[in-house]
Amino acid sequence: MPRIPLEDSFADVISKTQRGYKLTDAALVEKAQITASDLAALKAGEIIEPALLAVAAALDLGRHALLAQARREWYPEQPIFKRGFAMFNTQFEDMTVNSYLVWDSKTRLAAAFDTGANCQAMLDTIAGENLTLRYIFLTHTHVDHVADLDRLAASGAEVWASELEPSDRAGAKIFQENAHFHMGELAIKTLFTWGHSPGMTTFFVTGLSWPLAIVGDSIFASSMGGSATHFDMQLRNNKQKIMKLQADTVLACGHGPLTTLKQEKQHNPFYAH
Repeated sequence: MPRIPLEDSFADVISKTQRGYKLTDAALVEKAQITASDLAALKAGEIIEPALLAVAAALDLGRHALLAQARREWYPEQPIFKRGFAMFNTQFEDMTVNSYLVWDSKTRLAAAFDTGANCQAMLDTIAGENLTLRYIFLTHTHVDHVADLDRLAASGAEVWASELEPSDRAGAKIFQENAHFHMGELAIKTLFTWGHSPGMTTFFVTGLSWPLAIVGDSIFASSMGGSATHFDMQLRNNKQKIMKLQADTVLACGHGPLTTLKQEKQHNPFYAH
C-alpha cells in the first residue's frame, strides 16, 4: 500500500480546535496576542513560528508537536503485523477512508471494522485467506465509513453498532460499552469514545502481534476527529479511554496512516504537552 498522507495539516488542527472551543477569530487573536493577519496566514497554511507557538498555547495544543507538524518533520513509524490484520484505504469523494479486517489464524474467523467506500479488496482478502466473516463492527455511521455495508453484509455476517448510534440496516444489532466479543484467540472490547459522532466507538483488540485499537475518527495521526458541538467530550474520551491503553497499542484510524499510542503521546498536538 502506498504511503497514506496525514489526515490533517497544522492549519486543520488550529481551525478544528478553534471551532471546537467556539472561539471567534477576534477572540483567538486577543487570547494569543497576535495580529488578525497572522492568524489568517496560519489558517491558510503559512508557517509564522512566533504566531504559531502563541496560538498553540492559547488553544492548549502541544507547541513543539504543532510546529513539527507544520514543518512536516514527522510521520508515524508503521507497525508490522505478522498475521491476522489487514488495512484498506479507499477513495470516497475528495478524501480517502480506512477500513480494517482482523482474523484468528486457527479458526479463520474474521471481523471487519467499517467498510470504507468500497469493500472489494476486503472481500478479496476474505476469499484469499479462506476466512469466514462473522462480525462487521461500525465505529460510527457516517456515510464514508459505511458506504458499502450492504455488499459486505451480504455474506451473512452480523452487523453491530453502538446503542448510541445504531445502524439503519435491517437486522443490525447494538452493543453497550465494555461489550466483549471473541473469535478464537482474539478478544474485542468496545470503548465509547464519542464526540465526533454520537456513538463513536473504539474497538480494543488483543491476540494479534500488537494490542490494537481501531479508533475510527476519534484520533488521527497528529490530530483527532473534530466536532462543532461535542469537541470537549471527544477530547476527554480520547484522553480517558484511548490514551490510557497499553503503551504499545497500535492505533488504526479512520483516515490517514496507522500510528501508535506511544508516538501520538510524543507527536500529536492534542496530547503531546
